[in-house]
Amino acid sequence: MARAPSCRGFLMASTVSDGDGSADRYRRAQRGLTRLLLRDVGRLWRLFSPAQPSAFPDWLEAANELVARYGDMSASLAAEFYDAQRADADVDGTFTAPLTDAVPADQTEASLRWATHDVWPADGEAEAGRDPLASRLAVAERRTEAVTQKLVADQGRETVRRAVREDRQAVGYARAAALGACAFCRLMASRGMVYKSAGTAGRDANDRFSGDASVAKFHNDCHCGIIPVFRGQRFELSAHAQEWDRLYREYAAPFPGDQLRLFRRAIAEHG
Repeated sequence: MARAPSCRGFLMASTVSDGDGSADRYRRAQRGLTRLLLRDVGRLWRLFSPAQPSAFPDWLEAANELVARYGDMSASLAAEFYDAQRADADVDGTFTAPLTDAVPADQTEASLRWATHDVWPADGEAEAGRDPLASRLAVAERRTEAVTQKLVADQGRETVRRAVREDRQAVGYARAAALGACAFCRLMASRGMVYKSAGTAGRDANDRFSGDASVAKFHNDCHCGIIPVFRGQRFELSAHAQEWDRLYREYAAPFPGDQLRLFRRAIAEHG
């Protein structure tokens, strides 16, 4: 796979944080890639024709190629970020982060079919009574942007996760969420450097989690990043993540089963 443009300049000290400069620069690099992706998704959307459903497979193929190309760049950015972080950590041995494979075409196709499934009526469904076509197209376009963003971002995130799993000098990773992130992402980021396996992450954080994806869950339009931590380093929550942790412990932690809702309310009232 081709590697994306250089991201050198990420710095790491003995104390690592989700709010340090290297994490912010990496997140901005991935956000910049997302902007380019959505620009091209918008151009591709002009070729989407509800009047020609027979042309839909060709549109799917073009969209899949777009996701594969940007996914490779996301993985490249992530691998270079990881390698730079590891070099600055000055740990023993050599390790180069492997680039995660492209998202399987059938996974991309399934996501895009979900995003656009309301454009055409289902078998036996009458057109009368449905939302106007313009509204359905607008929803489908927003969903297409959201699912392609996630597929591409996930390839970068999985590159870091895979490197942490395979690198003997990596002890885990933390989730870095932006200030405007949703309540779920803020809650996961406030947990700190607990991520490497389902056991350390706490499978009971969400009873719908299963499999390896239970270690770190991401949603459409999620721009959270992953920060690796190596032997000899100490992870420290940023000031805003510390505040999220305080809100959680004070207003939500004592109420199992209702914690996310209460945390969301605490953010709205106190955040």
